[in-house]
Amino acid sequence: MSTDELARQLHDRATRGEELSAVEQAQLESWYARQDEEESKLLARASTSTTFASLRSQVDAAVRQLVTTTQRIQSLADENEVLRREIASLHHQLSQTPTAQPA
Repeated sequence: MSTDELARQLHDRATRGEELSAVEQAQLESWYARQDEEESKLLARASTSTTFASLRSQVDAAVRQLVTTTQRIQSLADENEVLRREIASLHHQLSQTPTAQPA
């Protein structure tokens, strides 16, 4: 019988209220400690995976926001260029208009 199977039987007996010898109790406590350690490692890995997934999601969201902002800035720059040309054209037209002479 494997150590793990023996520990499971000891656990079963203990949870049913049976008394265990000092050696059996020590074996069970050792098994509990190993189980806790393995569970902690699994949780740490799961937490790390979740953290990486969360960070990846945040990075993806930031990239999408950056792309949107960049597109908006480019659009505004294009609109500003059109306005600059219109202003330059109006200045040119204004400079070509004869001024009224005072009477």
